[in-house]
Amino acid sequence: MTYTTSNTITDERSFASLALREELLNNLGFLGYEQMMSVQALSLPLMLQEHDVIAQAKTGSGKTAAFGLALLNRLNIQNYVVQALVLCPTRELAEQVCQALRKLARLLPNVKVLNLSGGIPIKVQLDSLKHSPHIIVGTPGRVQKHLDKGSLSLSTLQTLVLDEADRMLDMGFFDAISGIIKACPKPRLTLLFSATFPAEIKALSRQFMQHPKTVIVEEDNSAVPDIEQIFYQAKNRANKYAVLKTLLLHYKPTSTIIFCNTKEQTNQLLDTLLDDGFSATALNGDMEQVERDMAMIRFKNQSCAILVATDVAARGLDIKELPAVINYDLAFEHDVHIHRIGRTGRAGSKGLALNIVTPADVNRLTAIEDGLQETASLRNVASLPISDDVAPAPSMVTLRLNIGRKEKIRPGDILGALSKDAGLPGDSIGKIDIGALYSYVAVHQDQVDDAVKYFRNGKIKNCKVTVKRLD
Repeated sequence: MTYTTSNTITDERSFASLALREELLNNLGFLGYEQMMSVQALSLPLMLQEHDVIAQAKTGSGKTAAFGLALLNRLNIQNYVVQALVLCPTRELAEQVCQALRKLARLLPNVKVLNLSGGIPIKVQLDSLKHSPHIIVGTPGRVQKHLDKGSLSLSTLQTLVLDEADRMLDMGFFDAISGIIKACPKPRLTLLFSATFPAEIKALSRQFMQHPKTVIVEEDNSAVPDIEQIFYQAKNRANKYAVLKTLLLHYKPTSTIIFCNTKEQTNQLLDTLLDDGFSATALNGDMEQVERDMAMIRFKNQSCAILVATDVAARGLDIKELPAVINYDLAFEHDVHIHRIGRTGRAGSKGLALNIVTPADVNRLTAIEDGLQETASLRNVASLPISDDVAPAPSMVTLRLNIGRKEKIRPGDILGALSKDAGLPGDSIGKIDIGALYSYVAVHQDQVDDAVKYFRNGKIKNCKVTVKRLD
């Protein structure tokens, strides 16, 4: 059976019952969930009725809350064994899912969520597994490694979630996923969330799911983000950087992702941007996990203005306010192009998507035009005025503190230390992230010296800390 809807749910008859809707909304209101999104409204009743579900929905559609509520509903909190597993394609997405589940789990006491992803030292994970979590979120490669070592057992699993299944298959995880599923008990709830339904997805569902219900969340043209898309021509590949530099100096986006098609291109472009004085970092599959983490933290904290990334590396990035996206290399497929530019223009803000086109890109441009059902008008950057040729500096600086969840630190502890004890204005303190061993706080450029001075002499919860600027 297939259930189809547009992006915005207004018809309450699509819920299993009005009572279910009211109960969920009342309980989740204080966490910021004020209205059901389509994928939640259609899939939650089915999952709560113990049906396996295949849900097709794009990134950012609210699917994490949907399967998160379903798996939390099935937990026996008093039983400290692995009861739910969520597989994700990248460590960044796994960490986002962990944070979302911890937020939802505030409704329940003592729910333990553990991230088993590549890039995290395996010894840290082995120590955490000695005290069994309720929920594991991880990447297929690292989860399979723990199964092979015998450090993880899925014999008590009740709920299995494959998040962004199409991307995991694109990354070559089919065999690893199949092996993990075979290690799970058969009486279980299996939930598969995917942006597309390739043949491999259908094969997975036939092999490992029990009479799944299918939910398809279709695009609603009335809900298309407000994105201005402009195509600029470059004479040839050698001329592309000159075009890019002009775009950056003219539009001066405070935060932008620049997409390249290869890992090598991201590194080359990053070096050139840094040589020209731009605040930039890269994100690609060749980077060590610590480097990837630092890049994402700086970019999300607005202490780095430009993120140069490949599609695979950027998969799952959740950045609510992104003023601009630039396609340095055009995508090979229309769907990938739409996914890229859809990262700007969110949360009701106007977005900007800039594309650099060379004569060699004619086939890619044609595919994009066919998907858009309109002809792209190529512009020349020579007509763009530039007030100065100095790259704008980011407004924030990220500080790393050697204190984290291990010391039971919370964001409020750091905020209180800076605003109350150090006397920094509240609006000069930005995003605060708490990790297992380190914490990160964004501070305005004008106040960062005072913040560093305080941390070098002050304490947080009676603990001395060391501080490092991530410039």
